[in-house]
Amino acid sequence: MRRLNVQGVRSIWATHVFVASVLAAGAVLSPHAARGQYLYVPNSNSGVIGVYTTSGEVVNASLISGLYEPSAIAISGSNLFVGSYGGAYIGEYTTSGDAVNPSLITGLSGNPESIVISGSNLFVAIGNPPPGRPGTVAEYTTSGAVVNASLLSLPNPVAMALSGSNLFVTDSNNNSIGEYTTSGATVNSSLVTGLSGPWGLALYGNDLFVTNVAGTIGEYTTSGAVVNSSLVSSGLSGPVGIAVDGTNIFVANSNGNTIGEYTMSGAVVNSSLISGLSGAGGIAETVPTPEPSTLALLATGGIGLIVVAWRRRIGRRSQAETASGQDDEPAILLFPSKSAQRTTASRRAA
Repeated sequence: MRRLNVQGVRSIWATHVFVASVLAAGAVLSPHAARGQYLYVPNSNSGVIGVYTTSGEVVNASLISGLYEPSAIAISGSNLFVGSYGGAYIGEYTTSGDAVNPSLITGLSGNPESIVISGSNLFVAIGNPPPGRPGTVAEYTTSGAVVNASLLSLPNPVAMALSGSNLFVTDSNNNSIGEYTTSGATVNSSLVTGLSGPWGLALYGNDLFVTNVAGTIGEYTTSGAVVNSSLVSSGLSGPVGIAVDGTNIFVANSNGNTIGEYTMSGAVVNSSLISGLSGAGGIAETVPTPEPSTLALLATGGIGLIVVAWRRRIGRRSQAETASGQDDEPAILLFPSKSAQRTTASRRAA
């Protein structure tokens, strides 16, 4: 049987953090922000996207169905942007599961590996290129218009994370993370090196969290310094997608088709928090924000009432509202990739 070549790993994961009503687009999630409430999980084999609570409860295992190899996923407000790995297109849906435009962006030059959002623009990592051709990072508007189809040209871009005007991109061919501006300029193409098949990438505060095909999660600063190259080294099984909310780390384990939960210090909470998935690859996590009336209190200085109003609203939420994401604002955006499952299958066969 063929043994996996780490240099050939192609997969995805990415994050983008923003609380639209409070922070400017592209801002990094504050360590004091509320913990995420819901996890949106694409199942590439069954063609569905499920939604779950961060405690592992099923809200709707088939929120959106009939998709073709859903892989990359990002959330903006009440909308989901989903990349089709096999179809090379991106569709738009609401967080309640309704189709907005299933063919928002078509004719991609390769497989959409990850998506991040900044304001009204989408950045798409297009990896797994044909022999002799580089991968690209392309830019589009959220309405589907092309801004720059070749913003970046890289050997094999997979996962992305966005902070302000800077993009962090993993390159699985070079086992590295590079830093670039959203206008396409190179800041440092070798910001972090020596990785072991980087699959997923998440940003929290000033730290980057990356999953490796070798079965670890590493933590690095956005300046490239090593915090802990083996932050998580147990309780993983083909780690791919990753979401970080400041309290816990959620990881899609493609070998077991599960979502695992880990602490920020690397301890295993529950390696099978969510099980029974079909082609697990990525995660998008949402964080609630105050209602408009609560924001008005903020503007008038009624800070003491904000927590009460926010918590009270969460307490009276129905399951239907939970499934639709009503009154929630996404903060952490992560993205999956079908290539993760294919590469993991090679590992099992080796």
